[in-house]
Amino acid sequence: MAKHNPLTLKMAINLAAPHTWPAAIMPTLVALCVASNSTPLSVTMSLTLLVIVTLMQSAVNTFNDYYDFVKGSDSADDYVDPSDAVLVYNDVDPKAALKLAIAMLVCAFALGIYAIVKAGFVPLVIALIGALFVVLYSAGKSPISYLPLGEAVSGIVMGGLIPLAVYQVVTGKLDFAMLLLAIPTIIGVGLIMFTNNTCDIERDVPSGRKTLPVLLGRDAAVRWYHIAVIVWIVDIIINVAVVAKPGLIVVPFMLLAAYPLVKALFANPMTPERRLQAMPQILSVNIVLGAFYCAALLAPATVTLVL
Repeated sequence: MAKHNPLTLKMAINLAAPHTWPAAIMPTLVALCVASNSTPLSVTMSLTLLVIVTLMQSAVNTFNDYYDFVKGSDSADDYVDPSDAVLVYNDVDPKAALKLAIAMLVCAFALGIYAIVKAGFVPLVIALIGALFVVLYSAGKSPISYLPLGEAVSGIVMGGLIPLAVYQVVTGKLDFAMLLLAIPTIIGVGLIMFTNNTCDIERDVPSGRKTLPVLLGRDAAVRWYHIAVIVWIVDIIINVAVVAKPGLIVVPFMLLAAYPLVKALFANPMTPERRLQAMPQILSVNIVLGAFYCAALLAPATVTLVL
């Protein structure tokens, strides 16, 4: 048997891809900010939930890297950063990455016991649905990531189900109106995947992937991408005006902060050569819009913290 290099801590962190964590953290923060308007926030529970969603996001990233590698979809010619393609640039047993991903999911569910004790089995059901999509996203003969559903599924699961579950855990109420307030995070998370898939069109076609950008073509994909960004910003403003009117004072500052980032993103042609710029750009926009959205949602609230 061929010997492989051991999976180091640095490699494990790179597989977890911390730069993508805003896709899980921002939806959680949005739900916590909405919940703070009606209930005291438990610091312990809030931190536990943030760790849980971060572990699940890390598991998604690791599963995706593992299945892309074993299927031969990733290579050193795909304009990927070495730190973002551990299995491509390091002679590591891919099974070690698979075990790491499973361990992350197990740890997330172990921490979730605390949430279940406090809030009942509703968050467990939501978490199981999310975990199912985590596996289906990368595994199997026709994984979701190979279909024109990847953007919608990642957006709804990470940007929608996470806020729904977090709000239920914190308030004890399963309120589907939370999904309406989570539309900005659904769009933001979905656009992270849309960015990646648009830049990867040339790589995805030979590998048999039929992602949404592959079906649309780059020109149409970029046009719809720009429309989605505008809808994202407009929906934040509408939500704030409806449920947190005092937070409208935050909106001009949000637009000023987001403008240079969005301008740079719109100028990016989303080609393979510009992938390394495009991904940090969309993640930065997620962080800025998400942070200002949270600040606006907090404006009418008197936040009470408890242990």
